[in-house]
Amino acid sequence: MAKERGLISPSDFAQLQKYMESSSVALSSVLLRCAHDWEREEREMGRCARSRLSTHLRCTWTACSSSQRRGVKSDSTKKVSDVLKLFEDGEMAKYVQGDAIGYEGFQQFLKIYLEVDNVPRHLSLALFQSFKTDHCLNEANVTKDVVCLNDVSCYFSLLEGGRPEDKLEFTFKLYDTDRNGILDSSEVDKIILQMMRVAEYLDWDVSELRPILQEMMKEIDYDGSGSVSQAEWVRAGATTVPLLVLLGLEMTLKDDGQHMWRPKRFPRPVYCNLCESSIGLGKQGLSCNLCKYTVHDQCAMKALPCEVSTYAKSRKDIGVQSHVWVRGGCESGRCDRCQKKIRIYHSLTGLHCVWCHLEIHDDCLQAVGHECDCGLLRDHILPPSSIYPSVLASGPDRKNSKTSQKTMDDLNLSTSEALRIDPVPNTHPLLVFVNPKSGGKQGQRVLWKFQYILNPRQVFNLLKDGPEIGLRLFKDVPDGRILVCGGDGTVGWILETIDKANLPVLPPVAVLPLGTGNDLARCLRWGGGYEGQNLAKILKDLETSKVVHMDRWSVEVIPQQTEEKSDPVPFQIINNYFSIGVDASIAHRFHIMREKYPEKFNSRMKNKLWYFEFATSESIFSTCKKLEESLTVEICGKPLDLSNLSLEGIAVLNIPSMHGGSNLWGDTRKPHGDIYGINQALGATAKVITDPDILKTCVPDLSDKRLEVVGLEGAIEMGQIYTKLKNAGRRLAKCSEITFHTTKTLPMQIDGEPWMQTPCTVSIDDPSQKLNPWTPWILNPHSTASLHPSNA
Repeated sequence: MAKERGLISPSDFAQLQKYMESSSVALSSVLLRCAHDWEREEREMGRCARSRLSTHLRCTWTACSSSQRRGVKSDSTKKVSDVLKLFEDGEMAKYVQGDAIGYEGFQQFLKIYLEVDNVPRHLSLALFQSFKTDHCLNEANVTKDVVCLNDVSCYFSLLEGGRPEDKLEFTFKLYDTDRNGILDSSEVDKIILQMMRVAEYLDWDVSELRPILQEMMKEIDYDGSGSVSQAEWVRAGATTVPLLVLLGLEMTLKDDGQHMWRPKRFPRPVYCNLCESSIGLGKQGLSCNLCKYTVHDQCAMKALPCEVSTYAKSRKDIGVQSHVWVRGGCESGRCDRCQKKIRIYHSLTGLHCVWCHLEIHDDCLQAVGHECDCGLLRDHILPPSSIYPSVLASGPDRKNSKTSQKTMDDLNLSTSEALRIDPVPNTHPLLVFVNPKSGGKQGQRVLWKFQYILNPRQVFNLLKDGPEIGLRLFKDVPDGRILVCGGDGTVGWILETIDKANLPVLPPVAVLPLGTGNDLARCLRWGGGYEGQNLAKILKDLETSKVVHMDRWSVEVIPQQTEEKSDPVPFQIINNYFSIGVDASIAHRFHIMREKYPEKFNSRMKNKLWYFEFATSESIFSTCKKLEESLTVEICGKPLDLSNLSLEGIAVLNIPSMHGGSNLWGDTRKPHGDIYGINQALGATAKVITDPDILKTCVPDLSDKRLEVVGLEGAIEMGQIYTKLKNAGRRLAKCSEITFHTTKTLPMQIDGEPWMQTPCTVSIDDPSQKLNPWTPWILNPHSTASLHPSNA
């Protein structure tokens, strides 16, 4: 296998490409610098140094100082296709032996492609050895010391950008050696061999893979002619995602043994997993997010590969999860098997399983057994045995799972379809979305913790990956749940994406509140902000929670024809609230300042102080004074009389929480003897309620198909409500439809996302004709701190 030989894999080249895309430094510069480091280590450590060449390729670039990066030329202008022409019918054709080139020809390939005069021998030789295979030796008139030119060209093309269809066409032409426009059986066999090699690099079990690939290639022959045309090949790339993966054109499916390091200071004695000496109390080391393998900074380059594999790579591993033991990391200091102490303060002792998180003595290992049940959090975890490549599914199952109507535009989102998920029966796999920027540094720490507690494939960094890939991966998972870690804006982003994803079943959503607002999380009893609580306990609460439903509302903003320009409207759906005027003005000033000076908003306390400052300024200048003169309001088509009021803001509420915990509607005293609640007594036909006496007894409800409309007299009144000095704002109506007509530019906000809007018409109504108006939410069953009034 390639990794056992210690050679560079296609995935390493793909990873190197990502580094180069984020910089203007030439590829040649990184490779040259890497060669010096690797040459030095090889002298010190011998042959085993080759196994860490790919790590040097990654780390050398990150180690370069800014002064070393300046003055380096931009990326090579040469394309693989340009170099290939020189070897096929140009001046380099003399180096070609059939479909192969020797070491001298390979050196020429590197020089031309990288545009350098000399590539260090140690580096070029290591790269050359990485491409050596036996199949080139089968060609006639070929010497032993050669590599396949097609393999070299295909792998180096991974370093280049471009559309997937262009790369598919390029690959087709590489293997269409007789240039007749079709792939015959012998050429298809070469492609299967190529895919087998990439599968080895991905650590897949290839013992059963060849017949599966042969069947897949037969399916690509859509017309059954016995050969594959270029049109069939490109079409297959749009509908058969494993083809892209196994050709090396899409390298998202890889468990490459690389640790996910993060710097960490240790408040207790910790020992290095490599040299087993103490890292030092309060000293900084590196800890892997996935397996808790811990090392000194200087030991990271020599660390053993990460033991965590996130999916099954052979049929024998599907459905049966084994323990994965890593030495050390026993934070509790007590053996879960014999209940005796593990002496973690004397040396690197004890073992912990990265899936069930058992901590045991070495002597207790035999008594634990081989099979792992994923421990106390098994209800949420997708073990690797439940995830496997689609190509390993049986023939009928694979055909049923293949999407036949994909377009090339969808290709960047469809890589998740290369995996199948069969959860453990009677479990509720959790899909976790984390916004690392929410709550100061809280989001990043939460992301790290969930990557260890759950399968890393269940946890998505929203700023890096977005929500689409995760939703596609989970779209067919039965009884799945979603946990959103972030503020109200993050929750709105996820819900909007769920709407567009057109999922067959809407999964229940829970919220781990990060940041300062978190009004929805308060109503669902998850609190106003995460304060570093034990995430395992939160997941256990999630396991025993119940599901409630919440109304959602469509909002349409139609601007009038003016010379002024509005900011973009953030959402088309209201989940929490909509407002015009004073509170939106404060939120808009806060938003503008945070965008301009993000370093001043890096903690919850600073955010609150800034908000207080803007609220004080708004109370002095009253920028939205006499709001009723600038707008009219219609409730279900009937005008709402605002003539006797002096308002600076109007809020439309779907939940009884706003501005980080303010209940603008206020407490409600139910009429004596009202057993079922005033909302039920009014009946479903009461779409409009404006009578002040009835409004006094109306109770807000997340799922009553009605909105609450509240008037605000100014920023001072908002502060009084927030500090409980005043019960509520002015109750104006309870309704199912509302329309605003504005005559000047006013600040507005939806779910905490503000913008400035020119004169317009704003319509809010039931979105049932556009999307599912009900969203299932997970309600924390163990908390009584809730603003949700129904069934509390």
